[in-house]
Amino acid sequence: MAGPTRSGTPDRLCAEAVELARDAAAEAARPQPIGDYLGAVAEGDRIVTHYFGSRDPGYPSWRWSVTVARAARARYVTVDEVALTPGPDSLLAPDWVPWSERLRPGDLGPGDLLPAEADDARLESGVLAEAPGEEVDEEEPAAGRGVLTDVANELGLGRPRVLSWVGLQDAADRWEERFGPETPMAQAAPANCASCGFLLPMAGQLRQAFGVCANEYSPADGQVVSLSFGCGAHSEAAEVPKPQRPAPPVIDHLGADPL
Repeated sequence: MAGPTRSGTPDRLCAEAVELARDAAAEAARPQPIGDYLGAVAEGDRIVTHYFGSRDPGYPSWRWSVTVARAARARYVTVDEVALTPGPDSLLAPDWVPWSERLRPGDLGPGDLLPAEADDARLESGVLAEAPGEEVDEEEPAAGRGVLTDVANELGLGRPRVLSWVGLQDAADRWEERFGPETPMAQAAPANCASCGFLLPMAGQLRQAFGVCANEYSPADGQVVSLSFGCGAHSEAAEVPKPQRPAPPVIDHLGADPL
């Protein structure tokens, strides 16, 4: 292990207090022993940090750092701090990542809440707002405003926020990746979902490209599928074979033998 890099000329008395630092490190490391002396670093005026190797199997390549100091014109050095610190080759935990970036699909469980950010690019305002600078006419009949509200609700604009173009595109990419025309199932299908009787049409802007499968025997049952997807459970895949009429018996055990 490489020794610590000096950051300046250390105080002589503090630099010579190796045994004092060793005793402090040994006390903190107990019951594990400490390793070899690795050197010292001047942290400031009359402040020096001594380093000792760690033999704790749980902390390979770490080191004990003992900071000692003395007051101005004082002859005695005192221990200021003892800590187990990582060395240049120590195994460290990865950098902290905010929860919003760690979250993955499927992580949300019962009772969990996942608030959408105010500036979420997947969402945009869904409320019919007045034009900038336009004043609301208080004399306008309430019935007229009620009609606008009804129309907005019917179009899905009565919600505070709706999917933006970015949100629509992200959803379409995810759905096509799972149940799209490039999947092995679709490549081997006799026909696509656009002509299947089990397809439930969707509402909204993606209705021309996607639907919901309602065939319990399909691998995509209850899932959003691309109209170009397909599987062997297509409603028109093949005709159900008609039952064949059994052949006449070779020996008739039911009839009477002629005399």
